[in-house]
Amino acid sequence: MIPKDIIRKVRRIQISTSRKVTDVFAGQYKSVFKGVGMEFEEVREYMPGDEIRSIDWNVTARMGHPYVKKFVEERELTIMLVLDASMSSRFGTADRIKSDLAAEFCSVIAFSAIKNSDKVGMITFTDKVERFIPARKGVKHVLRVIREALYSVPEGKGTDINMALEHLNRVMTRRAIVFLISDFISSDFRKMLSVTNKWHDVIAVRVADPSEEDLPDAGVVKLHDAETGELKVVDTSDTSTRASYRKKALKMGEMRNETFKAAKVDSIDIFTDRSYADPLVRFFRMRERRISRR
Repeated sequence: MIPKDIIRKVRRIQISTSRKVTDVFAGQYKSVFKGVGMEFEEVREYMPGDEIRSIDWNVTARMGHPYVKKFVEERELTIMLVLDASMSSRFGTADRIKSDLAAEFCSVIAFSAIKNSDKVGMITFTDKVERFIPARKGVKHVLRVIREALYSVPEGKGTDINMALEHLNRVMTRRAIVFLISDFISSDFRKMLSVTNKWHDVIAVRVADPSEEDLPDAGVVKLHDAETGELKVVDTSDTSTRASYRKKALKMGEMRNETFKAAKVDSIDIFTDRSYADPLVRFFRMRERRISRR
């Protein structure tokens, strides 16, 4: 049985994200995520301005005057949320921990999807696949997805993005919009990310805490790696230590961005100390500009 505090949290996320979807995201979601193809709708009489190549010659021959095939965009999409549930996602020094932020982000995308009659599914992973929820429609299904993001207790601790993407490629035979939501503290996954993005439309969503980029001055502290168990004692008041920490963080960021660029994957950065609305709106607008230039 799900604890009452989890039910309350799911309900609170449902209310807050539903409002954001209605006010901000739903229209932009529809404008940037197009259908995966065209499907036949009907045959009608030729009208001036119709393309010659759309003429249905079989019907034209039977009727004695031109008829054309009419196609419409195949609108229904499949959205897959591939969510990192490793122990590093349970970290946070600001308003919330990374896993809570990721769950709310998943909620916004999921509610935007069902508002547009799209299907939503989820894969949660650590150093193993924790759960696969096939894509379906409906509010009840989305609430199940949110509960999984909030309530699941993973068996693994580490992060294996390669394995998660391999599993996605096996179970998803139809093209999907894939939100890969992680802090991306993982071994090299560039090749598999590139392979996956050739078939699916992958968007990398990095969930981060500000202290992962800038070490706060908190004196001598014990730092515990939740995934490896390693323990270090660090003097955070030392300026050279903080500078070295910052330098390493920037280097990791450069390598991560190079990976996304090489795989031709769009990315969004969201942080535990600020709203994810602005980065998501910027992402939508960037996609709209790209579409308008085609």
